[in-house]
Amino acid sequence: MTPVELSHTVLHAVRRAVDEGELSVAVPERVVVTPPGPGGCGDYATNVALQLARAAQQPPRRVAEILRVRLLDDRRITDVVVTGAGFLNLSLEGAASVALVDEILRRGRRYGHAEGFSGDIVRLRCRAEVRAVVVADTLARLLRGQGASVRIECEGTPDPEWQSVLGVDVTTRGGARLRVDSSVTVRPVPAPADPLPLGRDAARWALLYPAAHDRPRITGDHLVQRETNPLFRVRYAHARTRALLRNADDLGFRPGPGPVSGAEALVAVLGGHPRILAAAATGHTPDRLARHLVTVADATLPLLSDVLPLGEEKPSAAHRARLALAEAAGTVLAGGLSLLGIEASDHL
Repeated sequence: MTPVELSHTVLHAVRRAVDEGELSVAVPERVVVTPPGPGGCGDYATNVALQLARAAQQPPRRVAEILRVRLLDDRRITDVVVTGAGFLNLSLEGAASVALVDEILRRGRRYGHAEGFSGDIVRLRCRAEVRAVVVADTLARLLRGQGASVRIECEGTPDPEWQSVLGVDVTTRGGARLRVDSSVTVRPVPAPADPLPLGRDAARWALLYPAAHDRPRITGDHLVQRETNPLFRVRYAHARTRALLRNADDLGFRPGPGPVSGAEALVAVLGGHPRILAAAATGHTPDRLARHLVTVADATLPLLSDVLPLGEEKPSAAHRARLALAEAAGTVLAGGLSLLGIEASDHL
């Protein structure tokens, strides 16, 4: 069960409670599920009971108990615990990650992207300043990934090296007038120095990783290959997953999605990837995607030491399942880096 499917399951439990007369509320359009917070447990949590309590004129914990009974009817949910003021904490069966890994490997780098044209036509406006142009270029990638048609208009003439070195794709103002549904002005805090000496990948990361209102650091720290560099951790985690696939092939076994114990944090962040992509696009916040990739990398790296068999050990279903999960994590990292305009190298 993916987070999206789980969200629909919780929403169905609300509808059932309303239809059966135990809750008298308007059924919400959507329910958000996230990894449990402090004091929580299980694989996912939702605060839907707290949201419905006022309208239902019942205590949040009572609303949570009403929903808990119905959620336990789904055999894919192994346990539901009510914590705090009325948070629902849901544990999924061991095979819950299988569908998620299958979906990621099927969609590849387009996992989390919309399928088809959304009908939205967006115009991004920016001035001819290097950070504004890179942010606008990245927002266009994110919005197109969510099915929108996007045009970037730059006020002024961009430096030709921004295209040749940084890979941006913008037009100057003018040209044919197109119908647009929304127009967005991209105006981040300008770069304090020329990022071109960092090269494409480090320069784009330096400009995109901080929030738009924060001043970016244009320093050589983005080039160092050590754990203190977030970009290195993301690219290293991706390269390690690719190396494991090559090593496994040499050993004669391939990935096979299956239950993986002790990887709940990684499964949760992979499952949340489509939500992050949508939020980064609609909120015009590419920094949110960059930070998410660091979270994915940090959740991936602890898994990798247990993927391959040791010594005379023969590859088992558990090894194949861990390899499939590692491949899924690498796929998400590669897709996210691509949206940021950064290369996901198979070798570091």
